[in-house]
Amino acid sequence: MNKRTRAIDEDTYKLIIATMKNGFAHEGVQYKPNERIATVLVLEYNLGLRVGDILQLKVDSFVKDGSRYRLDMYEQKTGKYRNFTVPVEVYSYVRDYAYAHGISPSARLFPITERAVLKHLKVVGSHSFRKGFATNVYVNNHYNIELVRTLLQHSSVNVTQRYIGIGSKELEDAIQKNVCLG
Repeated sequence: MNKRTRAIDEDTYKLIIATMKNGFAHEGVQYKPNERIATVLVLEYNLGLRVGDILQLKVDSFVKDGSRYRLDMYEQKTGKYRNFTVPVEVYSYVRDYAYAHGISPSARLFPITERAVLKHLKVVGSHSFRKGFATNVYVNNHYNIELVRTLLQHSSVNVTQRYIGIGSKELEDAIQKNVCLG
């Protein structure tokens, strides 16, 4: 685990995605928009998947299950099986991206390498998007670390706590809540 990788906050995420979608100029050089990379990062931030797993996705990877969609997959890094519900909005986003780019349902959505994604991210690592996902799930679900552990497929709660760096913050909060000076 890269200790320097930090979770990005929602504002930073939105800024990075907008910059990737719109392009930008820096030191007299114009950088073209790159919707493909932006879409990979949107999926990482919203599903908590690793980039390597996202690059293997096809529209057909999303299986309709009643009124919902789910992903059935094996993680490349761990070989662990994952089966989870995907928000309809995320599925629609993927489907619309594929349609707009003429990608058939059985073709890979992103026929690029992980290295191609990483070269676009000099300041923040791609893993920051996965950590952002984990941190948001943790904060938005009553600090349920077990839920985050399950979603990330970590082997233990301790690994998840280290991953999102919550140990010291929770200790500080517990001490602060206990202050009674009079």
